[in-house]
Amino acid sequence: MDLGLTGKLALVTASTGGIGLEIARSLAREGARVIVNGRSDASVAKAVAEIRRTVPAADLLPLAADCATAAGCAAAIAAHPAVDVLVNNLGIYEAVGFFDETDEAWQRIFDVNIMSGVRLSRHHLKGMLARGTGRVIFISSESGVSPAPEMAHYSATKTMQLSISRSLAELTKGSAVTVNTVMPGSTLTESVQKFVADVFPGVPAAEAESRFVRENRATSLIQRFIRPEEIGDAVAFVASHKASAINGAALRVDGGIVKTMV
Repeated sequence: MDLGLTGKLALVTASTGGIGLEIARSLAREGARVIVNGRSDASVAKAVAEIRRTVPAADLLPLAADCATAAGCAAAIAAHPAVDVLVNNLGIYEAVGFFDETDEAWQRIFDVNIMSGVRLSRHHLKGMLARGTGRVIFISSESGVSPAPEMAHYSATKTMQLSISRSLAELTKGSAVTVNTVMPGSTLTESVQKFVADVFPGVPAAEAESRFVRENRATSLIQRFIRPEEIGDAVAFVASHKASAINGAALRVDGGIVKTMV
């Protein structure tokens, strides 16, 4: 399937590892020109090399900027004033009980998870509307509709992303611009691999994954962790012209872990 992304310029925030890296890889594989973003030149260069290892012809533009800050967003915009696809992937999480979540922790997770996407969308969506075409995609989480009690502040920001995305989608009426949210479920990133290995020390990785999912993600229909590349491919589709009728949607790519119908 030709997704029609050849030559499209895409910015994927926090794309030096995890889900962000695989989104960048999937977009590059489809022919998009991908702005690979991270906080340091070294991390960006490493990610660029990794993507080119599997996609040798990838058209990649390195961007070292901390998009968790207003200054970093301004630098990203100055470097690339117009993009065809904006993927607001940057986000942080931490597992901590509600009574131990300080004001500072709430503010920090809000600044990173919410304001990074708000600042970049405020600029790039306006340009897309002026041109009459474009894609804005927020990377939320299944926690946005199934809040985790050990991550109340994180879950709150993921729910807020759903609201922001839908509000922005309302601004696109009658245009070829779309704004959507993708909600990954439990995904086997490097940090999750390490976490599971710590939970089941000495247990082979495949067995540890299976045990963890059975014991902690019992509602999962696929009974395994989602692979980051599966999220990357889903995002590439949403970014494409093939997804032109999908707008204002919150798309669950969660392996069926959330049981509600809406």
